[in-house]
Amino acid sequence: MVAGVVERGVIGVDLGGTKLLAGAVDADLAIHHRTNRLIYGLDQNGLVQMVADAVQEIRTAVGDGIEAVGFGIPCTFDSRTGMAVQAANAPLHEIAFHEVMAERLGLPVAVDNDANCAVLCEARVGSAAGCSEVVLLTLGTGIGGGLLLRGEVYRGWLGGGAEMGHMVVDMDGPPCQSNCPNYGCLETMCSGTTLVRLASVAVARRPDTALGLALEEGRELTGPLITELAQQGDPVCRDAIGEIGRRLGIGVVSLVNIFNPQVVVIGGGVSAAGDLLLDPARAMVHERALLPGRDAVRMEIARFGPEAGMVGAALMAREAGGLFNAGYSEIVA
Repeated sequence: MVAGVVERGVIGVDLGGTKLLAGAVDADLAIHHRTNRLIYGLDQNGLVQMVADAVQEIRTAVGDGIEAVGFGIPCTFDSRTGMAVQAANAPLHEIAFHEVMAERLGLPVAVDNDANCAVLCEARVGSAAGCSEVVLLTLGTGIGGGLLLRGEVYRGWLGGGAEMGHMVVDMDGPPCQSNCPNYGCLETMCSGTTLVRLASVAVARRPDTALGLALEEGRELTGPLITELAQQGDPVCRDAIGEIGRRLGIGVVSLVNIFNPQVVVIGGGVSAAGDLLLDPARAMVHERALLPGRDAVRMEIARFGPEAGMVGAALMAREAGGLFNAGYSEIVA
């Protein structure tokens, strides 16, 4: 297919803490006309309008064959009211997001937590395909968590479950970086934001490294830069990613002991570090987790990488599997 002739397509929208990624997804999971937008500085009204504009851009580009839109947003939900209650890293609070978008777009809409969308994608067609018990963590600005238990996305009693990025791994740790009142959360200990902070402190002590030279040349200290230089052997970057991996492993130990998953999938931008991140985490799991899960669980990088949330949102819309699908049974494939 080419732009303008997508038939029976759905649009998947993945809204993160710093950016939006969206695209039209056809029945074969081919993606048409991606769009990326930054959300810096937006309030809730501005963010809602930007999301609607992004969807409209895609509809204009691919024609009239779009049947539904799925949204993965970094929020907790309350199934009693249908409200998106609280977002850790985005300006969303107490909003009936599905109703707002259905009204603005005039299309069937499904809405769920962004990591729930990502775990659905990876369990259906990604690194956990064929598995019924899956844990997914997305390491980006913050840390999202998705659970698949007995083949179904687990959302908890009210729709606010599986926020594994906010489990405490250090009760005396630093305050959570987002709108969480806790201390020592997994998110605070090993998110992409923390990776940048660790590397910043380390490079100040060791400026005579590839990272120090890159910063002198005016490059911005970002997760992708750290990953790039780590893969080239920079010791500061490798050490920072290794520390994030060990901290991640501590969290995964608890998840392995609690859920006994077949696979733990790691997604988000930090996952681009691959085995530089996973090997220290795997070592921690092997050292500290309980049998039988310790020796049976796999840790894998998300097959769909940063697009898992977008593809999962599209799948959720097509399957009418979101928390609030606005009653549109016709969007089921």
